Amino acid sequence: MVIKVDDYLDAMRGTMDAFLLEKDLSAIYITSTIPSQSIKNVLTILEIEMSRIYFVDCISHIMMGTAVRSEHVSFVESPTMLENIMLKVEYLMRSIEGKKLVLLDSINSLAIHNNTKILSEFLHILVNNLRAKEAYTLILSVEEQSSEEISNMLGLVCDESLNFTETK
Repeated sequence: MVIKVDDYLDAMRGTMDAFLLEKDLSAIYITSTIPSQSIKNVLTILEIEMSRIYFVDCISHIMMGTAVRSEHVSFVESPTMLENIMLKVEYLMRSIEGKKLVLLDSINSLAIHNNTKILSEFLHILVNNLRAKEAYTLILSVEEQSSEEISNMLGLVCDESLNFTETK
């Protein structure tokens, strides 16, 4: 899903509220942009049910001191630790009952911290593993921060590209 920075909250509300409820899903939210506690605070303000949302937080540790322990949050020390992200997602996929949505927020942040070739390989493996487990996968890309490399990378792993600003 391609979003503008200003549409972030609307995109999260639509995804985490309507889509999860409609499909009766649990969510695994991989955050490499905003610490999980900040996202949880926003989702709580938006009155979104949090009991079925789990986080793999890749950013709190490098922001020094913003990591808040919770049973629904798994921490990865850095967005460069792509293998650890995959392991945490795999663990949650096995632990959580029912159908799942895995949300990667955002590919642009991961691209800042990782080599394009390695990131592309990570996305390919992650998306194919999730597809084999019949999980929905949503990769956020911030329009203002996107590049041709990121667009090409997403084109190789995504079935569809949704432009959030066009669907509102």
